[in-house]
Amino acid sequence: MSDLPSPGRRRWLKSAGAVLLLSVSKVGLAATSHVVAIRIWPSSTYSRLTLESNTPLKYKQFALSHPERVVVDIDNLHLNHVLNGVANLVRSDDPYIKNARVGQFDKNTVRLVLELKQNVTPKIFTLDPVAGIKHRLVLDLYPAKGKSYQHEDDPLLALLEDYNKGNLDKDQPPKAPLPGKAGKDRPIVIMLDPGHGGEDPGATGKNKTREKDIVLKIARRLKVLIDKEPNMRAYMTRNEDVFIPLKVRVAKARKLRADLFISIHADAFTNRAARGSSVFALSTKGATSTAARYLAQTQNESDLIGGVSMSGDRYLDHTMFDMVQSLTINDSLKFGKEVLSRLGKVNHLHKKTVDQAGFAVLKAPDIPSILVETAFISNLEEERKLRTTRFQHQVAESILGGIKAWFASGAALTPGK
Repeated sequence: MSDLPSPGRRRWLKSAGAVLLLSVSKVGLAATSHVVAIRIWPSSTYSRLTLESNTPLKYKQFALSHPERVVVDIDNLHLNHVLNGVANLVRSDDPYIKNARVGQFDKNTVRLVLELKQNVTPKIFTLDPVAGIKHRLVLDLYPAKGKSYQHEDDPLLALLEDYNKGNLDKDQPPKAPLPGKAGKDRPIVIMLDPGHGGEDPGATGKNKTREKDIVLKIARRLKVLIDKEPNMRAYMTRNEDVFIPLKVRVAKARKLRADLFISIHADAFTNRAARGSSVFALSTKGATSTAARYLAQTQNESDLIGGVSMSGDRYLDHTMFDMVQSLTINDSLKFGKEVLSRLGKVNHLHKKTVDQAGFAVLKAPDIPSILVETAFISNLEEERKLRTTRFQHQVAESILGGIKAWFASGAALTPGK
């Protein structure tokens, strides 16, 4: 007797198997819809909670009082170990979130509840996958207006509020420079910009060194050195592990009417043999090299990772800025050359001239601005150097030396130049 089924039985098994496969596929597909990561980034400016999932999340958000809470109901989701760990992510020093809890509200809805320390203005939105990050549901908690103390010389919160309302993109003329000669009649105002932050880690080395952490350390060291100078004062676009949109970084420098803007990064490339320090300035006419174009594209992606639309540019689209912008770029190139020559004394130079490309963070029309790639974090040896206090301090001293040389030349002492 044959072990094979009859033709009729084979047809029945094939049909039944197809139905079974279809039902299993549907169940399997639903089972794979889950949260794969939760991140909370607290800062003095705002706190961000991110749920990352392999499929888009549908949600409803509302507020409850006594105590103050923000509630988010997420449809077609079930609790898992990642969601259950949200309470452990809340830090005691978070100025906005007191605690977090999560529960299965009904059969297909997960409810996330954030108990608050103060009144907040929540902003919730979803983000598509980008740069290896899956679908995200993002909840930003900003202090309710007038409820959070801010240093009088730090306009970041107001600028973020303007940005969220769409007011930051309104046409503005170049800011009038501070009165007096920088370094002579008044302190030189320098804005330091540690790249990336918060949701955007920047590049990561083979040994898990994160660009956002290293450049923040270098910027802090540089600020200490600058503030020791009797004729200089430094500010920072961020002094915490927080995401700040590129346009807000530029706007903060213009709000404080900075004389210089220095963005600090740690380069990365697919080839780990790439090494060396670099300095970049803005170009409005295309990149001066393929490498500069590639780097500008990767750095400009920071806004996409952080959840910001890459909309039009209110600076470079206006011909009234053309003359000011050209003079500023020329000054940026000269300033960058001073910094680059000093970096060459503490590290190999990737390129011996200042390169140019369309970096969004360098687009202040009236502030000489450079982007310093301190070293390649993707290079094993330079990753090791970047982690050392010695090299971080050497980079900070090199940049300070470039600042001093630039102003000592007298080229930047005249307001409005």
